[in-house]
Amino acid sequence: MTAESKFGPEGWTPERLGSLAGKTFVITGANIGTGFGAARVFLSKSASVVMLNRNVDKSAAAIATLKQEFGADADVSYQHMDLAVLDSVRQATTEILEKVPQIDALICNAAIAQVPRQDLTVDGFESQLGVNHFGHFLLCGLLFERIEASEGRIVIVGSNAYKMGIKRIKFEDLNFDNKYTAWNAYAQSKLAQMMFAYELQRRIQATGKNVVVQACHPGASRTNLLMDTASTFNKMVWSILAPLVAQSADKGSWPEVMCATEAQVESGKLYGPTKRADTVGPVGENLIDECVMDPEMAARLWGLSEEKTSLKWSP
Repeated sequence: MTAESKFGPEGWTPERLGSLAGKTFVITGANIGTGFGAARVFLSKSASVVMLNRNVDKSAAAIATLKQEFGADADVSYQHMDLAVLDSVRQATTEILEKVPQIDALICNAAIAQVPRQDLTVDGFESQLGVNHFGHFLLCGLLFERIEASEGRIVIVGSNAYKMGIKRIKFEDLNFDNKYTAWNAYAQSKLAQMMFAYELQRRIQATGKNVVVQACHPGASRTNLLMDTASTFNKMVWSILAPLVAQSADKGSWPEVMCATEAQVESGKLYGPTKRADTVGPVGENLIDECVMDPEMAARLWGLSEEKTSLKWSP
């Protein structure tokens, strides 16, 4: 279900944006899909974009495409980072802090989904939980002071899958060693990501820091998310269904662009498409399932995340 939209029947669109000259946006997973779509919007409004991507060749190709579209002077750059490797996140943030003096928004867009068999990261995490949550948790913590100095924003790009699994963090078996399923592991990773967003909001509000946190989701968008990691069967199903039920990746990027820029978004909300069970359509506010707002579970997840990433973090 969807809450009443403050942006009218057409919802939020990039037409609401003025010039973003002088603003810097850091985006994970920005060489394809919704992250690439967000980069296009920001560059079209004269902003600077820093991509945090794993694949060197795809990043170079993405930058070449963007410079062809927006001109050789388009301010878009790339920093290598693999969210599945915590040391890679640490190294990338060290370089970002050396090179990027201002971060107006950090957009946690990258994700993997529907990994068919249990796969552990080098740090020992179930891969979807490791990439989608733990990697981003560490990234946000290490860049937080730079974002605060810019009075910036952190945008967590979640998924409606958060409410379609077991609806809790499986603290007793985080990696699903007992009974792994691609769907439940993915759903837990997105629940963790979104619980982190709302817990971070609460902690910032308690301390009065100058950082805004927003949560959003892209709905059903034609991206390579499933094509990169899902089983062969799910890839085949998605290749057939996507043209029929999904919107473009560019439209899928609008919620994260809105959350990074729009003055009228509010904390403690979820933004995304608002039609067909919040999968496509005008961008606005969505209703939130209560499972993601459990403060006890969120506090426990925060402590666990600090432990797993070796980052003691007090926003």
